[in-house]
Amino acid sequence: MPRLCVCVPARNEADRLPTLLDALAAQHWPERISISLGINNTTDDSLAVIEAARRRHSRRLDLHVVKANFAPALAHAGSARRLAMDAGLAILGDAEDAILVSTDADARPPCDWLAAIAAAFAKGADIVGGRIEIDPAEPLPAFVHQLRAAWDRYWTVVRSIEDSIDPRSWDPAPRHGDHTGASLAVRAEVYRACGGVPLLATGEDRALVDAALVIGARLVHPDTVRTFVSPRLRGRADGGMAVAMQDMFALAQDGGAPMAPSFEQWRKRALWRRALRAGPDGDRLVAQQERVLPPMPCDMPLEIGA
Repeated sequence: MPRLCVCVPARNEADRLPTLLDALAAQHWPERISISLGINNTTDDSLAVIEAARRRHSRRLDLHVVKANFAPALAHAGSARRLAMDAGLAILGDAEDAILVSTDADARPPCDWLAAIAAAFAKGADIVGGRIEIDPAEPLPAFVHQLRAAWDRYWTVVRSIEDSIDPRSWDPAPRHGDHTGASLAVRAEVYRACGGVPLLATGEDRALVDAALVIGARLVHPDTVRTFVSPRLRGRADGGMAVAMQDMFALAQDGGAPMAPSFEQWRKRALWRRALRAGPDGDRLVAQQERVLPPMPCDMPLEIGA
């Protein structure tokens, strides 16, 4: 089994950390699990909660806490995730095939999460994205569930277009499309090579993935890797999941239909990728050039079923 460390940024998450740590202790993993907790700009009793979990799960979890109080200009998601992941890197040291596994304090990974991640790396992945699902313990209102289901159907069609035009052998169907900080695992050597988590106020997780792709890393999205997250409306990160949930609640309650890029635009994008990928060093060129393309116009209303 590879050596891994689960890295968790946490700011005033005393209410959420017990659920996460209990879920990690319940993992189907043969060894004690190292966890790096980046406790930043925190005023609640998170440290006491962590100490209670240390006692409760002493045989399963090896908890490491790193604390920081960032200045206002740096008190954001990038600094927090980098704090936790850099500390995780130090915990792993020079271990061969070491893996950093990022998650969030409001996540509740199923018991096969780490085993499924390890299986994906065993097949040659460099980065493993996990599907993000709303925690069934915190169900959504019906009108919000319908909107989220519509987005799921939309992205399923987008992935089928990509897989038919520009398939990648290392990321085969069936696959999801998520690679965010709530479930994102990366080889330690790749993390070092791409410079670690960028110090961005938001989008630091996707920027890390982009940087890894530019140096040739292989990103996979196996359907077997997933985690549950809270649909809470008050989060800790600017532009994070909570903000997305606020927007979804507001739009669904108003009965509106969001606009999305048309499937024809996705076909054209997949053809562009395929043509570029066919040339020398094509995968890296796609990663470099796609991230600076202008956003696709949202010219198609999302179809929301009953």
